[in-house]
Amino acid sequence: MDRRNFFKKTAITGVATLLIPEIVNAAMPEFPSMSEAQDIQLTKGSIILFQGDSITDMGRNRENEDKANDQKMLGNGYPLFAAASLLAKYADKDLKIYNRGISGNKVFQLAERWPKDCLNLEPDVLSILIGVNDYWHKIKNGYTGTLETYATDYRTLIARTKKEFPHIVIVICEPFLIHGGTALDDTWEPNFKAYREAAKIVANEFKTIFIPLQSVFNEALKKAPAAYWGQDGVHPSLAGAQLIAQAWLKGTKSL
Repeated sequence: MDRRNFFKKTAITGVATLLIPEIVNAAMPEFPSMSEAQDIQLTKGSIILFQGDSITDMGRNRENEDKANDQKMLGNGYPLFAAASLLAKYADKDLKIYNRGISGNKVFQLAERWPKDCLNLEPDVLSILIGVNDYWHKIKNGYTGTLETYATDYRTLIARTKKEFPHIVIVICEPFLIHGGTALDDTWEPNFKAYREAAKIVANEFKTIFIPLQSVFNEALKKAPAAYWGQDGVHPSLAGAQLIAQAWLKGTKSL
């Protein structure tokens, strides 16, 4: 039975892998056409930095965080999968890819560590996925920040970064829910929607690339239930992480 279950799970994973490009294309049909956003132009030695909370962190090794392209430093989530694709496709460009996501972070905590974990790295491409804790910790852990706090802090962070590096390409990933997840209740969707909208407003204001992850996961739920993409509705599974990576690659025209 163990052997049978192994092959059954392997087959399911294989089917999902084949479906992921279909899901991403259905959810993001207008990409890659971001007329107002700056395209990514990867050159020799380009530095790419992934930032965010636990969805980006995914168990990365802090001891290796200064070592570019290190598998343990990149963690077990979408930065690893996106980096693997980029490094394979652009083997001649000597890319330097880092992950500095930290579990539990909210936007103001990104700002507190920004000099060390962003500015000092002098990234050419900066990708940020942040927002779920700005809401979740408010209803669960007594955090007193508001939607306005989230939007203002996010806007300030992006302005600070662009002032330091005027030519940096910034990718803002939409914070998302995997509807049906065990950590969610009926109050999440109407309330968290405003945080998603705030992230998109910031992206539009600063003409960054915006990755519509909620649309991607909504499309994915047509193919498999929430437990497949991320059991608790917040943290993606391996399949969910690959889904994010493929959406990121398509949205940045890096496929």
